[in-house]
Amino acid sequence: MASGTGPSITDWADKSGEFKRGQSQFRSHVSRQPGAEFPAEKGRYHLYVSYACPWAHRTLIVRKLKGLEDIIPYTSVHWEMLEKGWRFATKEEKVPGENVTPDPIHKNFTHLRDIYFDVDPGYTGRFTVPTLYDVKQNKIVSNESSEIIRMFYTEFDDIIPEKYKNVDLFPEKYRKEIEGTNEWTYNDINNGVYKSGFATTQEAYERAIQPVFASLDRAEAHLAQHAAPYYFGPSITEADIRLYTTMIRFDPVYVQHFKCNIRDIRSGYPALHKWLRHLYWNVPAFGETTQFEHIKKHYTKSHRQINPHSITPVGPVPDILPKGDEVAAVRSTN
Repeated sequence: MASGTGPSITDWADKSGEFKRGQSQFRSHVSRQPGAEFPAEKGRYHLYVSYACPWAHRTLIVRKLKGLEDIIPYTSVHWEMLEKGWRFATKEEKVPGENVTPDPIHKNFTHLRDIYFDVDPGYTGRFTVPTLYDVKQNKIVSNESSEIIRMFYTEFDDIIPEKYKNVDLFPEKYRKEIEGTNEWTYNDINNGVYKSGFATTQEAYERAIQPVFASLDRAEAHLAQHAAPYYFGPSITEADIRLYTTMIRFDPVYVQHFKCNIRDIRSGYPALHKWLRHLYWNVPAFGETTQFEHIKKHYTKSHRQINPHSITPVGPVPDILPKGDEVAAVRSTN
């Protein structure tokens, strides 16, 4: 999720009223190969994230699944993102979640943008999370989440315990299917909710909203038939990670804030709801990296062009239902 020096977040829609996501600017790679510019080393890299951001959330999930907690430390920014972009929490602020602190690497930096300008004083792009930073070289390796998570899949395998080496989140058997699923999941669901939420004309909004729910219907049909209990069989894959970070935010934020209110997950998509709750309640890498206060406050208090008074809705209550429980409308039909 981004902030920048040029157009503000309110200018992300073009003249047609449609939201256009900017491209990530830093696209280098950590590698286990000898002589790599960014070699895989313990403690060399620092990951900057926001608990609010679905793209950054991917990296926290994979970091935990692959046992990289002692290899790659991280800092979460504060949930507030205003004119200067993501800011770090101050020492005095008590914000939920691990590592929501001032920047531990650059003691005087107050915003994520300070790191970007320190690396490149002439930088003109957006300041995004996740940001994978090389402490030794004072360089940003990457700010593209889809590429960071794939680095985490394999490039640190030589320095992690055997049990984590065996965690294969992009198995050869399912790669073609995962890549195919990624394409429409990203375009219509992950990014689709933003196209809906940031649209500035009725026409652009209505063009954006229909693919969101058509693709949710598609995911629901797949999970109703194939979940065992994960998207592609008995093991977690990239498909689960990339879909989860949007689905966990859907009912608490996207339904109301991004106007994705044709259906919600808890009453409209039983297979998705079952799959989502299994990940949240049963797999610590998912549940323990989900911070609803950051999620709800960021969207509703930072996107002032959508919510000028920064009022955060109380519901839904709870943010996610316990396993086995259902909303009253669903219970009455069982």
